[in-house]
Amino acid sequence: MNLKNQRRMAAEILKCGSNRVWIDPNKMEDAADAITRADVRTLINSGAIASRQKKGVSRGRTKYHQAQRRKGRQRGHGSRRGRTGARKPTKERWMQTIRPIRKKLKELRDAGKIDTATYRDYYLKAKGGVFKSRPHMESHMKAEGVLKE
Repeated sequence: MNLKNQRRMAAEILKCGSNRVWIDPNKMEDAADAITRADVRTLINSGAIASRQKKGVSRGRTKYHQAQRRKGRQRGHGSRRGRTGARKPTKERWMQTIRPIRKKLKELRDAGKIDTATYRDYYLKAKGGVFKSRPHMESHMKAEGVLKE
């Protein structure tokens, strides 16, 4: 039984592709008799012709992968794209380093533990990137005998 024409009309009426048109196997004769669009519409309303659901893409694997990444997995060297500066901007890294150092210098100056000249000297050293962290700067100060405990 050739139902190509009925399938085409049903596809246009249902606004889907002809491959998604489902025709009830028990009502094939009725479908074959339907030669006008009105006949096809009647069959659609009766449930003899329907459109199949669209096939989707499962998100299961992605959800699992994202859950693993939240735990810190799948983030090794092989998964990284772009240089380090692309993942975390170099300016941001610098700000995270310099701000605590400058804050500590201000605290030491205001507490009177270092004088203004020493503060200025260490401020410029920090600006020049001599210290990699606040504890590193403090250990440097203790080593030079600037900071007494």
